[in-house]
Amino acid sequence: MQSPIGEIRPKEINLVFCIFLIFQKINTVGNSNADVPLADPGMYQLDITLRRGQSLAARDRGGTSDPYVKFKIGRKEVFRSKIIHKNLNPVWEEKACIIVDHLREPLYIKVFDYDFGLQDDFMGSAFLDLTQLELNRSTDVTLTLKDPHYPDHDLGIILLSVILTPKEGEPRDVFQTQSLRLSDQHRKSHLWRGIVSITLIEGRDLKAMDSNGLSDPYVKFRLGHQKYKSKIMPKTLNPQWREQFDFHLYEERGGIIDITAWDRDAGKRDDFIGRCQVDLSSLSREQTHKLELQLEEGEGHLVLLVTLTASATVSISDLSVHSLEDQKERGEILKRYSPLRIFNNIKDVGFLQVKVIRAEGLMAADVTGKSDPFCVVELNNDRLLTHTVYKNLSPEWNKVFTFNIKDIHSVLEVTVYDEDRDRSADFLGRVAIPLLSIQNGEQKAYVLKNKQLTGPTKGVIYLEIDVIFNAVKASLRTLIPKEQKYIEEENRLSKQLLLRNFIRTKRCIMVLVNAVYYVNSCFDWDSPPRSLAAFVV
Repeated sequence: MQSPIGEIRPKEINLVFCIFLIFQKINTVGNSNADVPLADPGMYQLDITLRRGQSLAARDRGGTSDPYVKFKIGRKEVFRSKIIHKNLNPVWEEKACIIVDHLREPLYIKVFDYDFGLQDDFMGSAFLDLTQLELNRSTDVTLTLKDPHYPDHDLGIILLSVILTPKEGEPRDVFQTQSLRLSDQHRKSHLWRGIVSITLIEGRDLKAMDSNGLSDPYVKFRLGHQKYKSKIMPKTLNPQWREQFDFHLYEERGGIIDITAWDRDAGKRDDFIGRCQVDLSSLSREQTHKLELQLEEGEGHLVLLVTLTASATVSISDLSVHSLEDQKERGEILKRYSPLRIFNNIKDVGFLQVKVIRAEGLMAADVTGKSDPFCVVELNNDRLLTHTVYKNLSPEWNKVFTFNIKDIHSVLEVTVYDEDRDRSADFLGRVAIPLLSIQNGEQKAYVLKNKQLTGPTKGVIYLEIDVIFNAVKASLRTLIPKEQKYIEEENRLSKQLLLRNFIRTKRCIMVLVNAVYYVNSCFDWDSPPRSLAAFVV
C-alpha cells in the first residue's frame, strides 16, 4: 500500500499503535484522583526551617566566613536569612513561609559570605525539587553545596526542615491576593493589612552572662524581613525597657515574631540569653494582649504588650496610584469627614496625604561624596518610609503617603536619612510641618533643618500635602490629652558630626602649630625686623 509519505510497514503500524497506547495511559493516570502534587492546579504553602550549615567554605583572610542564605523560586528572592559572623558551622533556626502556585520550579538555596562595602562572596548553592516532597509531612533535608564553576570543591552542607501543605478549598484567584505574592496593585502600593505594635516592657530574672553575676541585655525582634533591636540596659537581670516597635502585616494570616535576648559584650561576640516566639494568628485583633513569655534555651521571662490593629488608612503608593486624584475616591473621603458625620468614629478626625516628590542639594554622607538617601514620614506614632535612592544628592522618590488624623494639632515630620548597610542610618535633615499650617495641593520646597529644628542644614525637599478633616471632631479632640509618642529618637554618633568636629579640631591644632613656628622663627632671627618687633612688644 502506497501513500504520499511512502510505504507503511506492519512493524511501523505496531510501533505507532504502542506509542498511542502509552500516551493514552499517561493521560488516564494524569486525570486520576491519585495524590500527585505536580498535577494539582491549586496553591501550596511551603514552611521551611533553616537549621544550620556545616563545614562551609572559608572566604575571609582569617579562615572564616560571615554566611547568610538566600531562597529563590524562579528569579524571585523569597527569603534571606540573618548574617552569622565568623562561623563555618552557623546555626540559624529561622523559619520562612512561602506560597507557591506550582511545583515545577525548584527552590534554589544560595549561600554567600557577607563583605562590608564589597561584593559578597559566593559560597555555594543547591536546589530542592518540590515535586519529591511528601505532602503534610515534615521532612529533614540535607543539601550539599556546589559551585558550578568548581564542581569538585567541597563547600559543606545546609540542613533544612520543610513541610509542603496544599491549599485546598480556596479559590486560586482569591487566595492569590492573600499570599506572599501580592497582587500587582498591592506590590505597586506596598499596602499592608494591619500593624502589630509591640511594647517591650521588662525582663525578669534573666540569666547572668558576665563574671559580675549580671548582664547587659537587649532584645531583637524579627517578622519576615522586618527587624528591630531594643536599647541595651547595662548591668541588670531585671531590665526595664518600655520601648515600642511597629511591624507591618502584609497578609491576613499574621505570622510568627521571633524574639531573642542577648547580652552585650564590648569587643567580643554578644552572648545568647534565650529566645521566644509570638504566634500572631492566635491573637485577636483590636485588642491589647499582655504576654509573659518564658525564654527557651535560657532563663527568665520577657513581658510584652502586643496589639494587632487594622490600618486601612495608612499606606504608601506611587504618584500614579493615590486617592485624591481620583474624583470618586476624593468624594468618598470628603463624605467620610463631612459635618453630618460628627459621631461616626469620633477618633477619626481627618485624612492626610503627603506626596514626597524629590530632594535637592543633600549633604554628602559617604566617602565617595554621595549619599544613599531615603525619607521617613511620621505623624505621631505612624511611621512610613520611602525606598532608598543610591549614590545621589538629588533623589526623586515620587511616593504618596496617607495617614488618618487623630489630632489636628499634630505635626508632620519628614526626615531624610543616609542608608548605611548593617549600621544605623545617618541623619541628613528634617522638616516639621503643623497640620493647621498646610495649604492644600500646593507643591512647596522646604529647607531641611537639623535634628533640633533650630537651624538649617544642607538641602531642600519638595512636598505636596493635602489635609481633609472634620472641624467639629477636631475641636472635640482638642479637649483630649495629646497622644504620647512612644519612641523618642536616641542621640547616636553621627558621621557628619564626627567629621565636622575632626575638621574643627584639625584647624585648632594647625593654628597652634603655626603659632609655634612663628615663635621659633622669632628666636631664630629668620626675619630680623620681625624678631626685633616681637621682642620690643
